[in-house]
Amino acid sequence: MKEPTMRNSQTWHPAHIRNHRNLSPTVREFEIRPEGGVKPWTVGSHLKLRVLVDGREETRSYSLVGLHDPEVYRIAVKRADPSRGGSRYLWSLEAGAELLIGEPNNHFELAFNAPQFLLVAGGIGITPLVGMAQMLSARGADVRMRYAARSASELVMNDVLQQCLSDRLQTYCSDAGQRMNLDTEIAALAPKAQMLVCGPIALLDAAREAWSRAGRAPADLRFETFGNSGHHEVQPFWVELPRHHLRIEVPADRSLLDVLCEHGIDTLADCRRGECGLCTVDVISVQGRIDHRDVFMSEREQRE
Repeated sequence: MKEPTMRNSQTWHPAHIRNHRNLSPTVREFEIRPEGGVKPWTVGSHLKLRVLVDGREETRSYSLVGLHDPEVYRIAVKRADPSRGGSRYLWSLEAGAELLIGEPNNHFELAFNAPQFLLVAGGIGITPLVGMAQMLSARGADVRMRYAARSASELVMNDVLQQCLSDRLQTYCSDAGQRMNLDTEIAALAPKAQMLVCGPIALLDAAREAWSRAGRAPADLRFETFGNSGHHEVQPFWVELPRHHLRIEVPADRSLLDVLCEHGIDTLADCRRGECGLCTVDVISVQGRIDHRDVFMSEREQRE
């Protein structure tokens, strides 16, 4: 399988799983110890891992959880169903298992120059925000968090968040009919406050719309999404590439980028999560509706 051309060359380092524990029935935290030692990283960073999917080596990115630890990296992996295979593979590993990892990289950096911070998490999107909450609280910053999940059992790391945020943390469980009101939350923010959001695309869309309605500066809204998050259920589809005289099927558990690489098509990519825009390609025509699964392009750009 041909790897996509990366913005920066990727170096892989040997590591092993020191330990793992279940944070919920569907979320497992892994402690990963690199042989060469933990590299410096900042809150909001992610770590690339090599995973085996149906015998193929592929790359997945996972947010680093909490604050810097000199001994291990911590990630939390939600067992996805349906899955592209990365979470299924990692959940099959036990303590001592060896794997290859990249170096931490950050596309979701936290700036400390705002007068106030609102952290908004949806589901497993809590992972990069835990360290932000801990660091901002330790610095005495004006910070609060709003955290939504399907049920109370899915509010992972709630104990850590309660410890550093106390009553500045508010949670919402959809199975209890609880809903976050972003318009109200944004209206209560100080001028030039920052909102940092991580969750499914539907949450990010709602956050961008509410932020825009409030007349807030786009630069004060930061966000990150999941690599497999979209507006619709995943399903297989066909793609025609006239220049290469190819018609290929993209299975429900694969991305178009993965399949293009498998067929030897030169592609540019970096984050593989729909955030950096490096893998953007032109669409000549379409039958049906494209579920872009990215947060890089605006709705107008997607329509074009």
